[in-house]
Amino acid sequence: MKTVLLYLRPFYKRMSLGLFIKILGTLVELALPYILSHILENVVVTQDIRQIVFWGGAMILCAGLACLFNIVANRMAARVSRNFSEHVRHDLFDKTMRLSPAQTDAFTIPSLESRITTDTYNLHNFVGMMQRMGVRAPILLVGGITITLIMDSFLALAMLAVLPFIFITVYFISKKGVPLYRKVQDAVDNMIRVVREDTQGIRVIKALSKTEYEHRRYDRVNRKLAHDEKTAGITMGMVNPIMTLLMNSGIVAVVALAAGRVANHQSTPETVIAFMQYFTLISMAMMSVTRIFVMFSKSSASAHRIEEVLTTEEDLTVKSENQYPGIETDAHVLFKNVRFSYKGRRDNLSDINVSVPRGGSLGIIGATGSGKSTLVKLLMRFYDVSGGAIYVDGRDIRTIPQDAFYKKFGISMQNDFLYADTVEENIRFGRDLTHEEIVTAAKIAQADDFITAFPDGYAHMLSQKGTNVSGGQKQRILIARAVAAKPEILILDDSSSALDYKTDANLRIALAESMRDTTVVTVAQRVSSIKDCDVIIVLDEGRIIGHGTHDMLMASCPEYKEISDSQMGGAFVE
Repeated sequence: MKTVLLYLRPFYKRMSLGLFIKILGTLVELALPYILSHILENVVVTQDIRQIVFWGGAMILCAGLACLFNIVANRMAARVSRNFSEHVRHDLFDKTMRLSPAQTDAFTIPSLESRITTDTYNLHNFVGMMQRMGVRAPILLVGGITITLIMDSFLALAMLAVLPFIFITVYFISKKGVPLYRKVQDAVDNMIRVVREDTQGIRVIKALSKTEYEHRRYDRVNRKLAHDEKTAGITMGMVNPIMTLLMNSGIVAVVALAAGRVANHQSTPETVIAFMQYFTLISMAMMSVTRIFVMFSKSSASAHRIEEVLTTEEDLTVKSENQYPGIETDAHVLFKNVRFSYKGRRDNLSDINVSVPRGGSLGIIGATGSGKSTLVKLLMRFYDVSGGAIYVDGRDIRTIPQDAFYKKFGISMQNDFLYADTVEENIRFGRDLTHEEIVTAAKIAQADDFITAFPDGYAHMLSQKGTNVSGGQKQRILIARAVAAKPEILILDDSSSALDYKTDANLRIALAESMRDTTVVTVAQRVSSIKDCDVIIVLDEGRIIGHGTHDMLMASCPEYKEISDSQMGGAFVE
């Protein structure tokens, strides 16, 4: 909670003014029962109309001022809580975007989505409630008790006798509430995960007639969330009934004692009336305190989840060149004795040694799960190698600042994303590119023909994830995005799988002609996509089992030849 509440610092002055106004309104509100008691006890008996009108007007004025002050203070509180949560969401999103893939895997995407939305909303409510009730309730509570002690200490002590039991109840129940609400948020994460998966795979679900199956899967996580919410709700819901029982017990005791004291002329009916009004204010204050404790339990769990992300230290930091010195090499990209494991139990890649000259091309092929995409992720430094090193221009990539490092790359992945905007903006992707540069990139990617065929051309609006274009069109737009900024290193990770052989061949020709100084790394399932690469490696269970040109591998690597023969019968059609 401490880290998150630091975001309130810029609003201290505004909060102080709002709290001051809230205090004034609450103090004025506290005066109302006292004025009523004075009217009943001292003014009515005089039968002086002017005095009655004066004190009645004073009550109306105090009620109006209390209403005005509370409205102003509440509006200021709403503004502070809105701006506070906006800043938290901004930094939380920024931090989420800067997490490494390993850290993202640890948190999970649904959990990060829940923290940015549900958890920040809980904090928003808590900050607003604390400004509205966090000042008013204690003042009403302490002020009401003080005034009642002055008016009739005997009756006040009878009421005060139940307060320790109330505080003990609230404390112990709210202490149990924090872990319960954390459990609720974890259940929310699971539900978001299932919803996210189902919305992304809705076409496959319908095509395979698995709607009922997904209903059952959703029902399981929904019931789990409902159960956890019920447990937390029942536990925290015990506060109000117990507190109401104790407060009503106090009221009964006060009424019983007041009857005897009035009969014995130790107190007056007017005092008892005012006393009961103060007792009502105190009861309302206690109810507010209870709500604050309930909201604190919920927001404390949310704050902890947000802090986990905000305080996560960067794990892919820029290392010192003294620790990871560069080497003399003619290779643009060099993998040297690379070893990697996702979980540290077994190597997913081992003994990877390959070099690619500047302007050269590397083809990577292998069975599913052989480590092709993992190799690309290491080259992009989405993860750090477990052993060995990867060099770009002889410099260990761990020593290159991220901004400079990622500018070297253009990448297109098979399952990359398109967002709801024009084709041109999807290719531009927020970069300073002219329309001519975008058209040139589209032509290289073999996308210009179908883009210009749209009635609105490059201004054609794509739906979210590009569902209103075909798979091959989507891949070509993504390739255009990758080549648009003329990167030093272009990575095509199975990004032409939806292209027909002719389009794929034309793409490779265009890349060779237009990007001669760019080093191209191609990951593919089809031999035709990589057969013209300067260097081809064949991966199997994280190891290189074939290395060389297409002709060399056809002669020396049975696995590569088998893939080639099974796909094309040993021949290629351009």
